[in-house]
Amino acid sequence: MNDLDSQVSKGWTLERHILEEQRAHAGATGEFTRLFQQIALAGKIIGSRVNQAGLAGILGVTGETNVQGETVQKLDIFANNTLIHVLEAGGQVCLMASEEVDNPIPIPTQYPRGKYILMFDPLDGSSNIDVNISIGTIFSVHKRISDKDPGLSDCLQAGYKQVAAGYVIYGSSTMFVYTTGQRVHGFTLDPSVGEFFLSHPDLRIPERGSIYSCNEGNQAKWDPRVRAWIDHLKTPDKASGRPYSGRYVGTLVGDFHRTLLKGGVFAYPADNKNPSGKLRLLYEASPLAFVANAAGGEASTGKERVLDVVPTELHQRVPLYIGSKLDVADAVKMING
Repeated sequence: MNDLDSQVSKGWTLERHILEEQRAHAGATGEFTRLFQQIALAGKIIGSRVNQAGLAGILGVTGETNVQGETVQKLDIFANNTLIHVLEAGGQVCLMASEEVDNPIPIPTQYPRGKYILMFDPLDGSSNIDVNISIGTIFSVHKRISDKDPGLSDCLQAGYKQVAAGYVIYGSSTMFVYTTGQRVHGFTLDPSVGEFFLSHPDLRIPERGSIYSCNEGNQAKWDPRVRAWIDHLKTPDKASGRPYSGRYVGTLVGDFHRTLLKGGVFAYPADNKNPSGKLRLLYEASPLAFVANAAGGEASTGKERVLDVVPTELHQRVPLYIGSKLDVADAVKMING
């Protein structure tokens, strides 16, 4: 019996896992558990449609561009609408924000409001949808800080204030990975029963890895120190375990998931075209940094820890270096040298 079969036989589902964690905290109301039930449900719905995309006629583009100026895929819209419709009526969320929407998303007045702010990238890796490469949903949870109606200020909180973050990755299997800031756990969807079962308890990023991940097609636009760092990783040196292997999927959540499991470093540096970086702080960098930090890794903009960045805009972008603690430290040292 493999590990997943063992967990299935024990009935150790995502819901049970969160309930057990809730019981360990005095004063827990169950609101957080219900929130995660809703996020998991949205992930199951999106995952099911992703698996049927070629048959359901929802591959391809809509002909529109989003607030980021990127081409919108049909599955982007489906995923975004699914998350909104599933979460808005649950009573746990008082405000949402999406990479695909210009402004914060209010909860309709007919629904109760909770204490949580949910921000998400509904379908990370849109450019890979049509070629059947892993894509995913990234989410971030904060507690509201406003006394009255929630608004933009509730969204613009530093990453270290997150109460939970994670992602659902749709690949050879569908996995739900999350943290509340202490430990990171992964759950694999058993489609035969429609439940996420604990398959990767207490995930830890190796302190140092042997894989680097970045889009080297952009190197002509990088700062020379960034190019020197990549050249350093590719230069043989047996004592330090170099050269590193290069792996780049082009879906942030896919590249990060491999880095979480195998170690190493993922980088999307600033460049001449994107001097402030390209990845979204609130929907991508910050939630994945929260996961990395809880797993023993690190995430940096190259200048400061991602979790310490105080957002000033809803769709703010940052450079990102994320993964094994020592590999990220090396990157920061070399690009600032």
